[in-house]
Amino acid sequence: MTTIATDVAEILHYINGAPSAGTGTETQPVYNPATGEVTGQLRLANDEDLAQAVAIAKAASETWGEVSIAKRSKILFRFQQLLTEHTDELARIITSEHGKVLSDAAGEISRGIEVVEYACGISQSLKGEYSDQVSTGIDVFSFRQPLGVVAGITPFNFPVMVPLWMAPVAIATGNAFILKPSERDPSASLLIAQLFKEAGLPDGVFQVLHGGKDTVDGLLSHPDIDGISFVGSTPIAKYVHETATKHGKRVQALGGAKNHAVIMPDADMDLAADHINAAAFGSAGQRCMAISVAVAVGDAADALVDKLAEHAGKVNVSHGFDEKADMGPVITPASKSRLQKIVGEAEQAGAALVIDGRDLVVKDHENGFFVGPTIIDKVSREMSAYTEEIFGPVLVVLRVDSLDEAIDVVNANPYGNGTAIFTSSGAHARTYTRRIQVGMVGVNVPLPVPVAWHSFGGWKDSLFGEHHIYGPDGVRFYTRGKAITQRWPEPAKGTAATFNFPSN
Repeated sequence: MTTIATDVAEILHYINGAPSAGTGTETQPVYNPATGEVTGQLRLANDEDLAQAVAIAKAASETWGEVSIAKRSKILFRFQQLLTEHTDELARIITSEHGKVLSDAAGEISRGIEVVEYACGISQSLKGEYSDQVSTGIDVFSFRQPLGVVAGITPFNFPVMVPLWMAPVAIATGNAFILKPSERDPSASLLIAQLFKEAGLPDGVFQVLHGGKDTVDGLLSHPDIDGISFVGSTPIAKYVHETATKHGKRVQALGGAKNHAVIMPDADMDLAADHINAAAFGSAGQRCMAISVAVAVGDAADALVDKLAEHAGKVNVSHGFDEKADMGPVITPASKSRLQKIVGEAEQAGAALVIDGRDLVVKDHENGFFVGPTIIDKVSREMSAYTEEIFGPVLVVLRVDSLDEAIDVVNANPYGNGTAIFTSSGAHARTYTRRIQVGMVGVNVPLPVPVAWHSFGGWKDSLFGEHHIYGPDGVRFYTRGKAITQRWPEPAKGTAATFNFPSN
């Protein structure tokens, strides 16, 4: 923690429809990962700030939940338009604080806008059911109502997309939403808040509260917060789920990943290497859907490694505003040091270092947090390069003898977020997709992130809670079902009550 500096921007909360410094006095620096420079000082909330935000959200939820679906949709349509108009501005903010290249930042925003578009059609998703004459003169119908106040705790790697996976669906279904973004790249969330305001969203329905663990714990335990959405590492996802559930909240907590791509000998090796290269090193590997393990089956191994090295050698690593850049820096010096340590451990344990990006230096950005594409072949499943979620531009290669062995390797891993198979065989693809214990599967598609009208989520240690995020599962998560059984008897024809459980 530090005091506010005078030569960098002060990054505020967004409370009740306006930027707010809050009453908390602690701050935290925000860096440009490409230069290592401090670009902002982030205000951190205290207990009073959190209590104020929740009270405002609770009051807002009581009126917003009664607003017509047509009016909610109209506001979301306007919000979608504003996001599109401000894509370049949002992308520049992301690149400045996260480090990913501008084109990747714009792609992130585009995928977030897909969910906004889904939320615009919320009237279709909220339609209930009606059963006529279930018993003489009795009808039953059902509908869904909002939870009330929900909070989203989001990670640094997608400072726009992940909040847009949550907030639009929560707001469309009638809830008030409090966003607690990552402290590492918080500024994009403030522009999102301003665009919601410009779109006509009432004050207090969407708020931004910055903070660390104390703020997270406050959100998990506050009695007026009804639901928690979380995306982050598995240990924290498990903690969020256990803590919030203990306090009676509905929770969806998406955790970490160790995503495998299985490459069969019959695969198009150029296609596989090209797509795995992009999936491993795009956004500097800082994606929960990044391919971090290539499982080479049989004769595929040598040819695949050669092709991977060829493609990885062409990756242009630079600052995110360089139009020729394919990949930018990692988020912090600590991330860089951890990556260097894990790669060194694999090398010492006998793995073959095909490409080593640990000592990459970008000209004129010598203080940036850069790590180049790194490929490690002949990795064993006991090495930390395999057991840990690396979350950086490091691809490890495991060699196996058969598809059955590849499936066993993937299914034995504690994570179950995403996976892919590269093959020209429909039989291999069908076997893999049916037997694999992973929530999202791609066939010749390395990043199988579902479109907005499906839902995103993994299995095993990649998800805690019943519900996946956005799409139909998102609607179910942010609402409660209610069933109504009704009779409108005519006074002269009323029937006598019975003490037995009613029978149809």
